[in-house]
Amino acid sequence: MSLSDGKSPPQGRERTDPELASGSERNSSDALGVANGSPHKVSLDQAGNPANEQSPLLRASQSDDEGDGLLDDGTALDHHDEYQVTKSVWYLIILTISLGGLQIAWSVELSNGSPYLLSLGLSKSLMALVWIAGPLSGTLVQPYVGVRSDNCRIPWGKRKPFILGGAAATIVSLLALAWTKEVVSGFLGIFGAKKDDPGVKVTTIVVAVLFVYVLDFAINTIQAAIRAFMVDCAPTHQQEAANAMGSRMTGIGNIIGYCFGYINLPRYMWFFGDTQFKVLCVIASICLSITVAISLIFIKERDPREEGPPLRDKGGVVSFFKGVFNSIKSLPPQTRKVCEVQFFAWIGWFGFLFYLSTWVAELYVEPFVEANPDLTPEEIDRLYEKGTRIGTFALLVWASVSLAANVLLPFFIAPTYDAPFVPSAGQVTQSIHSQSSSSSYTTRFDRFLERLVIPWLSLRRAWTISLIMFGLCMFSTLIVPNPTIATIVVGIVGIPWALTIWAPFAIISAEISKRDALRRAQALNVASGGRVDTLSRDDNGDQAGVILGIHNVSIAAPQVLATLGSSLIFKFLQKPRGTPGDMSMPASLAAGGIFAFIAAYMASRLAEDGPVEGLEAARVLAARSGGRRETNASQNRRSLSRSRSFETGLTY
Repeated sequence: MSLSDGKSPPQGRERTDPELASGSERNSSDALGVANGSPHKVSLDQAGNPANEQSPLLRASQSDDEGDGLLDDGTALDHHDEYQVTKSVWYLIILTISLGGLQIAWSVELSNGSPYLLSLGLSKSLMALVWIAGPLSGTLVQPYVGVRSDNCRIPWGKRKPFILGGAAATIVSLLALAWTKEVVSGFLGIFGAKKDDPGVKVTTIVVAVLFVYVLDFAINTIQAAIRAFMVDCAPTHQQEAANAMGSRMTGIGNIIGYCFGYINLPRYMWFFGDTQFKVLCVIASICLSITVAISLIFIKERDPREEGPPLRDKGGVVSFFKGVFNSIKSLPPQTRKVCEVQFFAWIGWFGFLFYLSTWVAELYVEPFVEANPDLTPEEIDRLYEKGTRIGTFALLVWASVSLAANVLLPFFIAPTYDAPFVPSAGQVTQSIHSQSSSSSYTTRFDRFLERLVIPWLSLRRAWTISLIMFGLCMFSTLIVPNPTIATIVVGIVGIPWALTIWAPFAIISAEISKRDALRRAQALNVASGGRVDTLSRDDNGDQAGVILGIHNVSIAAPQVLATLGSSLIFKFLQKPRGTPGDMSMPASLAAGGIFAFIAAYMASRLAEDGPVEGLEAARVLAARSGGRRETNASQNRRSLSRSRSFETGLTY
């Protein structure tokens, strides 16, 4: 509801700013409104104001590159979009908490997956080919899940079924991978095979690799659904806040996973399993179950049936890839550029994520094998087990630095989008009185936070700087002498990682949410006799699932190239396990640093999507609908409030 000067407007009548009243004549006939997500008729009085209406009007988001035409005369529409109302910090926490549970499962695979496969007898070069499962599943699964969830019309929601199914498959595959030895030896034992038979060992490796593929396909299913779920449920102006909160949940999940990985778990949690990897998989399964249940139970998703029938789907693999290709061609320019940056950046990130703990373990083991070349295989295994825990500790430091950066960086980075001035129903009375005096908004803490913002440090520039920092750290692996220095380098990489899991998702998600809000406004505009604008529901390239799926292809596809490149490096440089002087791991990491510098150059060429244009669009539409123009000071204070709303729970 628009604000009046100090008291509530009687009978729902709203005051119009005299500055804009002359240019905002209204139709006295019925207009289409929205309450609780359902369309209904709202009677207008002679002045054009909705009678007994306590909800604010929808403010338009920033116009698109193609132009949206929503601000032409006669297109402003009296309605309230409940999905654009500012959400509290608790809502954002519950919305994104499932990312934390998923990251615990990821941390188990990243920190212990490679050592586990090596312990089964897999070589480094073959192990690199096994990890192609991750990028391969990301390339195929996430776009497919995006398309299917966009077209899902189950009343429960179009993302929730995929989140639930992906979580169940992830838990089953995690537990099956941890107990592969027992399952295979037990099954083959029925036919008289012994545990130490070469055939049993080969079968165990094959089955473990199979479960790795199933696990990666399951994780990519739930990840695609959760990311689209966040875009659908968070308003446009809080997409940066929602993704920042999601990155914090990811950081917390990393810390929990790596903390457990550093502890000698079989000593304290023997009832979950007799090996470190088994206990970790059980803990990850429990955490994933709890966090997914919280998000699914407490977050209400829009009923997809209100969006109309799904887009026509011819089915088949060929038509699916044809649709994805067409969607790639129709991507907005900014989104396409973000995907190009991600393509090169993730060639570098792949080696860091999958080989980091193994590299630190080798640094730990090397002095021992140099001093005593005659160590038995069992002694070498024990050294590598201790080295893997040290590598996990380095990842714990990395996750902790990343989480701290996720918490602190939003206070220094200038926000891209601000909230439209839409007070929720519970805030109307308070807002009316608080608007009468600007001093109620300007606290000492507000001014302190405002001074923290670095005007030139946009999200795009921060991302560029972080990629340069990441490339330098990867090159330094060639000269790192011991695990202690390695841990420091890994900790520094936590800052680039914080931007990597925040910046690209925030940029893309804000654009998707903005266009979705405009599309809903157009639907109501057409229903009330307005004109049809450029955005269309049939433009499937604009749907959250499709765009986020394509974005993940730009993350996953380069990892296939990184896998093949790493396999070649290992083929020529690796030495037998336990042999000193093996430089294959640092060489692979340094090669990734080259591509990080390329990504930094491309990120520096991203356009700055300033907040003024979007704010002005929202303000003009609000004024035409009977709202009041805000002062510049009020806008600045709301900008500050937006920057910290996900930290303190403030709304505006």
